Amino acid sequence: MSKLDRRSFIKKTSLSGAAIATASGLSSSNYKERDNLSQYMGDFSAPKLSKVKVAFIGVGARGTGHAKQLATIEGTEVVAICDLYKDLAERSKKLCLEADNQRHKNIKLYHNGENDWIKMIEDTRPDAVFISTNWDNHAPMVIKTMKLGSHAFVEVPMATNLKDLWDIVDTSEKTKRHCMMMENVNYGRDELMFLNMCRKGLIGNYLHAEAAYIHELRFQMEEQERGTGSWRTPHYAKSKGNLYPTHGLGPVAQYMNLGRGDDNFKSLVSYSTPAMGRKLYAEKNYSSDHKWNKLEYSNGDLNTSIIKTSLGRTIMVQWDETSPRPYSRHNLIQGTRGTLAGFPTRVALEGGVEGITKNHHSWAQGEDLEKLYEKYDHPLYRRVGDLARKMGGHGGMDFIMRFRIIECLRKGTPLDQNVYEGCFWSAVTPLSASSIERDGSPQNFPDFTRGNWADTPNLKIIS
Repeated sequence: MSKLDRRSFIKKTSLSGAAIATASGLSSSNYKERDNLSQYMGDFSAPKLSKVKVAFIGVGARGTGHAKQLATIEGTEVVAICDLYKDLAERSKKLCLEADNQRHKNIKLYHNGENDWIKMIEDTRPDAVFISTNWDNHAPMVIKTMKLGSHAFVEVPMATNLKDLWDIVDTSEKTKRHCMMMENVNYGRDELMFLNMCRKGLIGNYLHAEAAYIHELRFQMEEQERGTGSWRTPHYAKSKGNLYPTHGLGPVAQYMNLGRGDDNFKSLVSYSTPAMGRKLYAEKNYSSDHKWNKLEYSNGDLNTSIIKTSLGRTIMVQWDETSPRPYSRHNLIQGTRGTLAGFPTRVALEGGVEGITKNHHSWAQGEDLEKLYEKYDHPLYRRVGDLARKMGGHGGMDFIMRFRIIECLRKGTPLDQNVYEGCFWSAVTPLSASSIERDGSPQNFPDFTRGNWADTPNLKIIS
């Protein structure tokens, strides 16, 4: 579909969608216009930095990984680390010094209360702040970080409600600072290869995608005073809908160029199963008077949401961190000429995969994948994949993400994930909750770009 035809189609469907919204009570996607002092950040390039001064807020399990690996990347200087716990801050400082005790010799530590991170930024003026705290802190921390002059890089999700997502967008545009949600799965080898194959047009026009995060994490309920489970467990109990959509959705959204010139998120419907697993687990493993048995677990164990795009394509997104089943980040993109799928990784193309299969009735998978990697590995993975595997972090995807962040900041080029993508992907959580509350009625996505997505370049295949 040409860009002219696509715009005409979108205009027509948007007008009809507005009429439906008025009649059915779809969630509002209205927005205020961008003011004259703000800048659209879809393809924003910040000034080059010969050296990137980095600081960290939260260095538990995830934040420690960020600090340890970023300290090894050329062109970085770790200037400060903040955590509620002194021992965690000291541990990360030690790891940074082990990586390079000359480049990072002036690391300041902050561990004197909940707001010491603000003092850290004011004192050390880092170029980039990496935020790995609980979900409720993400929005206020990235907003304040940008207002204090630093680029903000935050763990998933970007925020948990639409108001905070809009505030993040407004602040990024006004301060002209990057705000990137660090969706590491976009940098996995298979996900990068699929992106490359999609850009080469191997599966034709996109029709449908599937994305999931299936990860049984009930064991985290043992983390009761410190650690992820101490704050996630109440979230699982009190919240509603898909609480963790971005690991599955991020890659397929970039395959489909959603929010980047070709197409955009339009609406979502959502349903959840009964909420049973966490309650049963708590009853089995903790005393009747334990705090986990005093929670009312209201969120369904498994959530299924269906997204419709402006061009009528569909995406099924699923989430389940409770049920006893194997881990899966089910990842599928289906087109008019073939399908790429993950967990397990496999490819089917009309006419067959050259040298592997005869037709689309058989998957290229297993040992045959080496032939696919040889032919279609993403140039970025070819360049840094060996080092990434050595450095580790979810098979190397974490290192590639961190490497690219620093590379983009040093070169003054756009990031691979812009602020709007982080907001679109994170918006699935509040929109799924709204749909469930309305017995599955469709909910409109806000257009965080204010219409500029149609002129935003697609993510390039960088070398």
